[in-house]
Amino acid sequence: MSLKLVIGNKNYSSWSLRGWLAMELTGAPYDEVLVPLYQPDSHKRLLGYSPTAKVPVLLCEDGAIWDSLAIAEYLAERFPEAHLWPFGQAARALARAVCAEMHSGFVALRSHMSMDMRRNEPLNEVPADVAEDIRRICAIWAECRVRFGQDGPYLFGHASIADAFYAPVASRLRSYAVELPAEAAAYVETIYRWPAFQRWYQAALQETEIIE
Repeated sequence: MSLKLVIGNKNYSSWSLRGWLAMELTGAPYDEVLVPLYQPDSHKRLLGYSPTAKVPVLLCEDGAIWDSLAIAEYLAERFPEAHLWPFGQAARALARAVCAEMHSGFVALRSHMSMDMRRNEPLNEVPADVAEDIRRICAIWAECRVRFGQDGPYLFGHASIADAFYAPVASRLRSYAVELPAEAAAYVETIYRWPAFQRWYQAALQETEIIE
């Protein structure tokens, strides 16, 4: 059975983007299934792929894997030669920690700055808890880059799962025209120059669905 990745709208689905970038990092062939979200039949269609009716979902010969972090770990184990996690024990530990923090945290930023790649407009006012989330994200990026980013422009030098998990945040920060420290702004630019991200981004710009 070939791998199949089920995703939502490319303009809006940040978790789909994480799973999709992790899949792209493997270099392996796979089929993409896009299910538009928040449509009358979306829930029913997604239940055909996953018990949670959420995206992303990776379908393989072992069944369905329906969590973005689980998908990333599965792919890293299945394709060890692709080095989806950084080289070195300490680097991998930090990468897993910051991915877990993204996976469970930054609620304020998610609530006030939902992903919308077609947007190019700042918030009228940035709430204090959102500003704190942004400060923490910039600190994470700075620590990863200083400790392990010497060999390239990504968080751990080469593109990894950590970049897949923070790419949607980079998109939000650009879409909402957030002023950033120079190092963080440079990392956002790195994400936008990432060929895989660019393919997703250009497809997102072509979508016509609007989700309020």
